[in-house]
Amino acid sequence: MAHILTDAALGAAPRASNCSYDERSRALLTAATSLIALLETGQCVESACLRDAMTTAFGGTDAEGAWDWKSAYDACEVAQILFLRRFGPAIFSRGGSRSRSLALIERVSALMPTHTRRSETSQALQQYSTPAGLSFVAVVAASIGAGETVLEPSAGTGMLAIQAELAGAQLVLNELAEGRAALLSHLFSGVAVSRHDAASIDDRMPISARPSVILMNPPFSAVARVERTMKDAALRHIASALARLENGGRLVVITGAGCAPDAPAWRDAFKRLQEIGRVVFTAAIDGKVYRKHGTTIDTRLTVIDKLPASDPTTFIPSAGTAPDTATLLKWVETQVPPRGPMSPMPGAGLHCASSPPVNRAVARTAPITPLVDADAPELSYSTADWSPPEGQLGDSIYERYGLQSVVIPGALPHPTPLVQSASMASVAPPKPAYLPHLPEHLLANGVLSDAQMESVIYAGEAHSGHLAGSWTVDETWDLVSAAAEESDAAVRFRRGWFLGDGTGAGKGRQVAGIIVDNWLKGRRRSLWVSVSDRLLEDAQRDWSALGQERLLVTPLSRYRQGSPIKLAEGILFTTYATLRSQERGGKASRVQQIVEWLGRDFDGVIIFDEAHAMANAAGGKGARGDVSASQQGRAGLRLQHALPNARIVYVSATGATTVQNLAYAQRLGLWGGEDFPFASRADFVAAIEDGGVAAMEVLARDLKALGLYAARSLSFDGVEYDLLEHQLTPEQVRIYDSYAGAFQVIHAHLDAALEASGVTSASHGTLNAQARSAARSAFESAKQRFFNHLITAMQTPSTIQAMQRDLEASHACVVQIVSTGEALQERRLAEIPTDEWDDVSVDITPREYI
Repeated sequence: MAHILTDAALGAAPRASNCSYDERSRALLTAATSLIALLETGQCVESACLRDAMTTAFGGTDAEGAWDWKSAYDACEVAQILFLRRFGPAIFSRGGSRSRSLALIERVSALMPTHTRRSETSQALQQYSTPAGLSFVAVVAASIGAGETVLEPSAGTGMLAIQAELAGAQLVLNELAEGRAALLSHLFSGVAVSRHDAASIDDRMPISARPSVILMNPPFSAVARVERTMKDAALRHIASALARLENGGRLVVITGAGCAPDAPAWRDAFKRLQEIGRVVFTAAIDGKVYRKHGTTIDTRLTVIDKLPASDPTTFIPSAGTAPDTATLLKWVETQVPPRGPMSPMPGAGLHCASSPPVNRAVARTAPITPLVDADAPELSYSTADWSPPEGQLGDSIYERYGLQSVVIPGALPHPTPLVQSASMASVAPPKPAYLPHLPEHLLANGVLSDAQMESVIYAGEAHSGHLAGSWTVDETWDLVSAAAEESDAAVRFRRGWFLGDGTGAGKGRQVAGIIVDNWLKGRRRSLWVSVSDRLLEDAQRDWSALGQERLLVTPLSRYRQGSPIKLAEGILFTTYATLRSQERGGKASRVQQIVEWLGRDFDGVIIFDEAHAMANAAGGKGARGDVSASQQGRAGLRLQHALPNARIVYVSATGATTVQNLAYAQRLGLWGGEDFPFASRADFVAAIEDGGVAAMEVLARDLKALGLYAARSLSFDGVEYDLLEHQLTPEQVRIYDSYAGAFQVIHAHLDAALEASGVTSASHGTLNAQARSAARSAFESAKQRFFNHLITAMQTPSTIQAMQRDLEASHACVVQIVSTGEALQERRLAEIPTDEWDDVSVDITPREYI
């Protein structure tokens, strides 16, 4: 049994304001212990008494900076915890009913001062500890059995944890704030205290750690390392905790009152939660319950059992709004159902309700596995001489892919056979010397295939060198000029690498592997640029597939334009659309914001995923004459110019539709260098255009021979295709004809609409040729998109019938519905001249397809 720590045991030496978290925790315990005597005699803890206790414990006053009042309030909460640890068993045994015990607990809480001052950290992390009375009710709702393992993901000062301890639970605690985590380690000796973002607690804890009860009071709208309010913060915590909970276990959570299953804003989220855990009780709580803790916000107590709901769309009604904890306790005792049977998950190693009581030291969790193994060895491989199999290649268009210049012992082949074009297969990449750092399990478990490992090697090999020549970059990062090597302002650009694999080759995992390699080499900041916010989940999935923390991939959208990015380390994810945001209203551009975070001497990884989105980066010739450079392409080039030492990786299965669109791939050294005979980009474009498709194939082959390019695709050997014909019904024909007629009416009156809007004039003809062309283009694009969706919808019944037949035959169905309209919009957007950008409105709203 834990005992109250005395002044003699803790010591009362003066505490400097800059002392360690461990020392400050000991000082808080000293101050809290001195307050217990007041609680034992029923005296109120006045501000003067609290100030004296803190000054004595810290060896200085708050005016001198030895402590702040938020720490003083923490000391008050610690005093309550120590008091309950000593007198809690007596309160529960002699109090009789739970309502009587609750009244005694709240009588002690009433002796404490009201929290009237807060620190910046407490406001940013929304550190509102759970009142002792509400903590008691939450533990009653949890129905904790002796010996059960209870996890508190946001433990704070331990107000919930002490109630669970008194109920006989074995504790597992997590607290993100370093100071509070140190305090918990002293308060609950022998208990594992981890320091993770509780919003991702399931991703952080060992697989074997499966608590049977989770108590939590998460931040209502604050997310770690995110400066703005996140309304779904509490739901993130709940979802991750529920995923970690043992099957049949119970989760009790305190949230804002608005976070209710029947609230329109959260209904869909709770529907998804009820697919794995059903809500068995919910009730709002009047804000005065939190008054002593410095707020009067209404809260809510929700109980969730990890058993799928029979109907996820149906929720139990709220019990109402409890005016006090006594009322809430009555509702919990009468409306919360008993716990169901436990169903341990495979590999679970923690104790559940049916387990006998055990010593707390035995119940602590296993050490938290680090995100990356800092001691990971360099990948061991050997080089090899390559020659065509049997002296020559076949006469097919594609050749089976295999490693040509490296041999990686123990590496597993790609799960699906890969192929490459015959021209690419005719040459081998150079023998590399670069040794990447990768966790051993990626090789041993086949997380990365041999082809994917090869990509990490060659990316590192390319990044080990620089392009020929020295250059100067102007202040706008738009203009690059040749310079003498001895010039003080001269820079050299690090060589880049191009990944051109097709769908199914695992480009995302290869990108994640490249970032992990650099992470283990000490480069802890990376940038991942892609075409859509929807791909953030894909990036997080690929990163976590390598055993890393998925939430290290953080979207730039969490930081307002012009504000600093407050990430010590991690992978910043953004889109090309965000990247092109220019300086406005005194706020720096997004490119400037990123460069400020990375630093001008940045030598980490920048991933340009779907790099073809930067097409037309330098302008060129179009069907209607000269075309100005696109904003996206220019933004990508600015970023490359501003960070000459960055390790650039271009990723695209369709790198360029025309050779002009390769202007963004500046780091490949296609012109102005030593590897290719082109003095300038214009010379390169002219030569390749004269050579046609054959020249492009030769270019790709030469890039591979230099170790700068890889392009593999899934093999479709043995795949058979059947055409599914859908016969339009008479009703579908009528619908199609009706819409076609409607668009004919619009087409016939389009000129009149343009004249009414002032674009054309009956007497003077076209007044604004560009506006007229843009209007007609928008109309035709809308028409194509509409009929594309209409025809797709009409084909759906036949598709569903075919899927049902396949499923009945025990086949698997994979359906992909592609919208050509969205692709056309993105292509048109990339081709818009910069001087017309503000005058053109293009709908690029992402769409979801199933």
